[in-house]
Amino acid sequence: MEDIPKKIIPFLLICSVIIHTISGANDAINISWSIRDGETLVSSGGMFELGFFSPRNSTNRYVGIWYKNIPLIEFETVVWVANREAPLITKSGILKVMEPGILALLNETDGLIWSTNASRTARGNPTAQLLNSGNLVVKDADDDRPENLNFLWQSFDYPSDTFLAGMSLGWNLETGREIYLSAWRSSADPEPSEFTAHLDHSGYPQIVIKRGESIQYRFGPWNGVRFSGVAGTRNNPTLTMNKNEVKYKEENVDPTALTKTTLSPSGIGQRWTWNNQTSSWIIYNMTMDNCDGYNLCGANGICNVGKSTNCACIDRFVPNRLDGCVRRRALNCGGDVFVKYSGIKLPDSRNSSFIDERMPLADCEAECSRKCSCTAYTQLDIREAVSGCLFYHGDLLDIRSLAQGGQDLYIRIASADLESKGNRRVIVIAGFTSAAAGIVVVCLSLILICTRRRKKEPIMRKEVAGPFSTSNVKEADLPFLNLSTILEATDHFSVSNKLGQGGFGPVYKGKMEDGQEVAVKRLSKTSSQGVDELKNEVILIAKLQHRNLVRTLGCCIEGEEKMLIYEYMPNNSLDLMLFDQTKSRLLDWGKRFNIINGIAKGLLYLHQDSRLRIIHRDLKASNILLDADMNPKISDFGLARSFGGNETEAQTHRVVGTYGYMSPEYAIDGIFSIKSDVFSFGVLVLEIVSGKRNRGFSLNDHNLNLLGHAWTLYKEDKSRQLVDACVGDSMDLSQALRSIHVGLLCVQKSPEDRPSMSSVVFMLGNEVALAQPKEPGFFTQRDVGITHNYKTSNATNSENQVTITLLQGR
Repeated sequence: MEDIPKKIIPFLLICSVIIHTISGANDAINISWSIRDGETLVSSGGMFELGFFSPRNSTNRYVGIWYKNIPLIEFETVVWVANREAPLITKSGILKVMEPGILALLNETDGLIWSTNASRTARGNPTAQLLNSGNLVVKDADDDRPENLNFLWQSFDYPSDTFLAGMSLGWNLETGREIYLSAWRSSADPEPSEFTAHLDHSGYPQIVIKRGESIQYRFGPWNGVRFSGVAGTRNNPTLTMNKNEVKYKEENVDPTALTKTTLSPSGIGQRWTWNNQTSSWIIYNMTMDNCDGYNLCGANGICNVGKSTNCACIDRFVPNRLDGCVRRRALNCGGDVFVKYSGIKLPDSRNSSFIDERMPLADCEAECSRKCSCTAYTQLDIREAVSGCLFYHGDLLDIRSLAQGGQDLYIRIASADLESKGNRRVIVIAGFTSAAAGIVVVCLSLILICTRRRKKEPIMRKEVAGPFSTSNVKEADLPFLNLSTILEATDHFSVSNKLGQGGFGPVYKGKMEDGQEVAVKRLSKTSSQGVDELKNEVILIAKLQHRNLVRTLGCCIEGEEKMLIYEYMPNNSLDLMLFDQTKSRLLDWGKRFNIINGIAKGLLYLHQDSRLRIIHRDLKASNILLDADMNPKISDFGLARSFGGNETEAQTHRVVGTYGYMSPEYAIDGIFSIKSDVFSFGVLVLEIVSGKRNRGFSLNDHNLNLLGHAWTLYKEDKSRQLVDACVGDSMDLSQALRSIHVGLLCVQKSPEDRPSMSSVVFMLGNEVALAQPKEPGFFTQRDVGITHNYKTSNATNSENQVTITLLQGR
């Protein structure tokens, strides 16, 4: 009898471990405990469950989160999927936590299928826990605070197609990282599709649903209670806007209620509420009818489903022969009046500005009147005792009438066009083009407005003949500066203040009366190319705001002088530092990697998040300026082109740019797209890592350019040799090798093989598996001497690689 307890002891120990696992750790796993296919985690409140599942009509296996108490029959129950792009084909998967705080999905051979990244290293034993909000978090084991925001990783930062209470949608402005939804490809395939939902903050924040780069639907802008034009939610919606973030969030009033918002495989926003009585979902489609399609009626048009013809012009506007509507009479920037339009969904706010709730609505009209570019205003915040002003600039896009939930918009019209009260006329439009052309109309309308102003409007100063006139600048809402002010700031364009010279003319440093340092771009009187560049820069760039773009502060047009004024960058251009043997030592690896990431984020903004998709076309080291902290800012948009709608590429017979940075399809065939900029970025990355120019690069053992040299080293697993020796001990080898790899992906010969800038930003910031690059463009042996001496008839010589223009593409 005395031997029996000794034999039972091991058995009791095993049982105690099993009991502890089942009773105390069913919502979490750690380094010692993992889950396999068939096992699950359940949140502490029993709301959500995590495990392996297969969608309908599919044998693929995915790790996902779903509602615990609703049968897992249809994909609609699943709220998050881990391995969306990498399904398991057998039931052999295992989900485990690994050092230093990474959650990983492995197959039967311990091959990595999917993993998280980590914002920092776990202090102790890392744990993955499923919270009752549906958020899967990786954290330190000793941190028991569910509200703690300093997780190592959380699934709420990487949503699938579902938005849950407690989740945020929007932007971290410090890192440039966006949280957005992406629809399933189909009910049987959770792989991300081309439909995505974003919080757009390029103007006042609004929700947009995109198909690729084209907006399909728009909810917004935010009015303090909800997004304009969309029925409200009971989940306490809030919008946070500060220097660090712009994010939308909802909180569940009833924590027992099952509610969610999803983006369907067809790109429709839907709100779901579970009905316990009928054991079914109540679904509300956030797009109601045909008028919800983006900008169906073109610029200054209005869509009304109650009319026999959906599209009409806003009152006191007339049909434009191209598309949409234009004003019956031009504004005169003085003496104009405002007409109130009620019960409408507010226009697209990407081209807007705002003043917070401290300004009463009664003062908004006077503020709008003072700005010639302001074409309409509305109340920023509709809550009682709160107001503020939202101002629109340029054409009004994507307006529709609403039976309920609409708001008031005050539209600016010429005083001569004001008709007697009660005698408004609505003009019906026929023959509109597709919604995809709506964005293009903005640019066409801008040109028409500027032309009209030159003929009819009084101006603040003497009108300047030619394409770069005060009316163009006025439309861009840039402050005017007197020539005397610029002369004083630059010491009458003193040679000692000259910063550089480009094809457009010289750039001078200046100091304004208030002490602000500026850079003045002065158009050369002999530069015909510079006129077009400056005009282009005013129209495209003046209103863009991003920490990695140089800000345009104002302009000066007086007599024959035409100038743009920018913020001053004390460390000048990247090329002057990177390719200088002495100055390059100031660029340690941390600074170089920060410069690479900053350029990537600025380019992503131009390609995806600005009000128009903008292709720079001349991205190079001399067009990257460095501020006092060595942060990069993309400059010189004189050659940039804007795309709208579904446009993805264009062809030109006037090839502009710089040899060494041009993509093959552009240099040879004149075809340019966002992937042309990606190629230029890839060249820049390899130059920043190596400290060597691509064009003119040579070694004794071969005549390859920098791209060819980097490719050869990569194939031989010697990429480390490409890194500039002067970075010394500051080099992070993993980051350097990743940067080279990403650079080579960007300079692949075929544009289809190159990643988008959103993928580039993600790859640079995360330890994820990267595709194998293919051979780069212009991977050829060449005569170095010939390359050095080659010029075109339109090139301007300088120590930099200057912008060139070829009159004909080949």
